[in-house]
Amino acid sequence: MIGWFYAFARGLCRIVLVVGWRFRSIGAENVPSDGAVIVAANHVSYFDPVALGCGIRRPLTYLAKKELFAIPVFGRVLTWLGAYPTDRNAGGVAAVRAALRVLKEGHCVGIFPEGTRNRSGDAPQKGGAALLASLSGATVVPAAIVGTRDVRRLRPIRVAYGKPFRIERDRLRDRKADGDDLEKWTTEIMRRIRDLEESIG
Repeated sequence: MIGWFYAFARGLCRIVLVVGWRFRSIGAENVPSDGAVIVAANHVSYFDPVALGCGIRRPLTYLAKKELFAIPVFGRVLTWLGAYPTDRNAGGVAAVRAALRVLKEGHCVGIFPEGTRNRSGDAPQKGGAALLASLSGATVVPAAIVGTRDVRRLRPIRVAYGKPFRIERDRLRDRKADGDDLEKWTTEIMRRIRDLEESIG
């Protein structure tokens, strides 16, 4: 159920994006209305998480480092927005466990497979989204964001959400996913994201 603060913040941000950057979302109906979902998108700007969340009605949550939640007022705002704390000092395993807990609760989680802002387009892709999808069974929705590379120029911002799909695990019944599996799945996720980018870029 959408909390009042999240709904208010989303509505306000969407108005700002529409007025300032002629924001438009495409394919929002591709995001399932319930159940565990991973929305995997490209990442070039700090604006991306806001744009990605404003394009759909369903609350989209992110993992944030736990230190942010200790900041007065800001930490409370993060909680109201549905963010979840993770201990980055504990390593990648802790982050994966935290994300799996959120997905197990049936939430919609935003993930950037490139791991960080990729303004040059050549940053190595990470296997986090594929790993979480394979472990949780969550539906994956690829998404592409264009127009946020230089927000100061007020160029139109577009977000497209692709067809949902699931990681194929039939051949993994008797063993865990290995590096080759994760690389293949990550490549497939990024291919779908790039195809969406081309379609709206």
